[in-house]
Amino acid sequence: MTSQSVQPILVLLSDRPGGNPTEFMVEQAFEHHDLDWVYHTVEVRPEGLEDAIRGMRAMGFIGGHVSYPHKELVLPLLDRCDETAKLVGALNVIYREGDALVGENFEGRGLVATLRRVVDPAERRVVILGTGRGARAAACELARLRPAQIAICARNAERAGALAELLKATFEIDTLALPWEGELSVPPETDILVHATTIGREDPNGRVPLRIESLSKQTIVADMTADPPDTQLIRDAAEYGCTTIEGLAMYVEQVAEAIALWTGTDPDRGVMREAIEEFLEV
Repeated sequence: MTSQSVQPILVLLSDRPGGNPTEFMVEQAFEHHDLDWVYHTVEVRPEGLEDAIRGMRAMGFIGGHVSYPHKELVLPLLDRCDETAKLVGALNVIYREGDALVGENFEGRGLVATLRRVVDPAERRVVILGTGRGARAAACELARLRPAQIAICARNAERAGALAELLKATFEIDTLALPWEGELSVPPETDILVHATTIGREDPNGRVPLRIESLSKQTIVADMTADPPDTQLIRDAAEYGCTTIEGLAMYVEQVAEAIALWTGTDPDRGVMREAIEEFLEV
């Protein structure tokens, strides 16, 4: 266990650290709250991940973040993981508890926290686009809030069906797998639409093949794409009249919750938002 006299150290383990805004955002939060903590970004290849985790243990690091592809590879290297990480098959946050290193998946928490500022997902009908890591994390966190139904929509019908069944068996909620061929029309009773595919990532003009007119103007549209935050889907939905939630706000929230977990300090989201906007030049 780390001595209280030693400066706490956190680390981001990544094999592609260039362009990652997390360190800058975390450091700005530490400075704002006068926290004498250190956060380092470290380049680690997949074949060196086990040694990196061993080093975190030996040097008493408090925890940190892991990025792809380490999010999947790190699971068996930790002492234990939370339920969401196990269900998703990936995690992105590590923290120390005594001598143990514990992993959690916070990817869906950012969505839930920002969404709940607008609406309570309980008893709402939710449609999630995608079946990847982000979609699975979002689905698990939303399922805990007891929505009326979660519908999974993906090009791969088998994966959509498998995720829907997993949610139903684990959380005992109503689920549905929707086919996605050509232009998607969502059920008119949809209260919340969550986009969690890779469409639009790093391309503000990437278009999700979705008929915006199939939405109700009361549908809340959340896009988990953080960079760029102003996606084509967000622009189209806002122009149509829907309330929108963009992925950058979700990312700020999930990092803020990690800082709170590590330090016990609830960080200023405004400071963190300014930092990430400065870094990404948005």
